[in-house]
Amino acid sequence: QVQLVDAGGGLVQAGGSLRLSCTASGGTSNNFALAWFRQGPGKEREFVACISQNGEYTYYAESVKGRFSISRDKDRDLAYLQMNNLSIEDSAVYYCAADETPGISIATMPPPMVRSWGKGTLVTVSS
Repeated sequence: QVQLVDAGGGLVQAGGSLRLSCTASGGTSNNFALAWFRQGPGKEREFVACISQNGEYTYYAESVKGRFSISRDKDRDLAYLQMNNLSIEDSAVYYCAADETPGISIATMPPPMVRSWGKGTLVTVSS
């Protein structure tokens, strides 16, 4: 099972940018689709973005489309989430996730079914 370490969260003003990173180890990370989920205070964990095993396909939640961009560096077992034009509503703990499900199907998986998770990194957007 792949282990994930997510990082890069912090405090940013509305309209600002952050880049989150996810480092994978302990498995054949190229066999896994990678995704970002988030969980705001009092809310359920929700899908944000994902990228397929070969990096060819990406998919985004409507709420972040056009502002967030997911990418992966397969040679370094890294994935990134570039977040631009952040709003207060984007404040949450962001979790990196991985699963062997093919392509971008991880986007529709119930979070409890996703195989591997990072511990989360907190993003706080202030007004």
